[in-house]
Amino acid sequence: MGAERWRQAALGAVLVVLAIVLYRAVAPFGTTSGAPASSSNSRARAARAAESSPPATAPDVRLRTLDEERPKPAPGERNLFRFRTPPPPPRRAIEPPAVRSAPAAPAGTSPTAPIPLKFIGIVEAPAQAKRIAALVDSAGYTYHGAEGGIVAGQYRVLKIGIESIEMAYLDGRGRQTIRLTGS
Repeated sequence: MGAERWRQAALGAVLVVLAIVLYRAVAPFGTTSGAPASSSNSRARAARAAESSPPATAPDVRLRTLDEERPKPAPGERNLFRFRTPPPPPRRAIEPPAVRSAPAAPAGTSPTAPIPLKFIGIVEAPAQAKRIAALVDSAGYTYHGAEGGIVAGQYRVLKIGIESIEMAYLDGRGRQTIRLTGS
């Protein structure tokens, strides 16, 4: 008989849960009773707003303009499925930026790009009485070269001073002074 009571208790619990689920599904959300929620607060707010705001005036209607003839669209203008490119923006007169005048290059040669190396230091060898310039490029690779030596396969060190060096391309064009930057 204990097993029968157990089944009846389980069936009763299932029925209670089912009743609660059905009630929630049928009843409106947010209410706990079957009575509709009171909307007296919203009515009072609307009444106060109507009292405090100035009375609305009707917009100015010009009845004569409604009877006037309006221009009709041209037959080729109204195609909803045709796309067109927008017109180009209006051209404005643009003044060219002020250009600094560089020293004139000799006739027949084109200006060269600046040498993209930084001069970071000097190595002195007392036994050889030579100075060697230490250079670095934008990628972080270091190079070294003595006076008259070739650096990075495309530049020649012409003169090594205390605070600067003079370099040029291997063909002699593009002579440039690079100041000591430290690193």
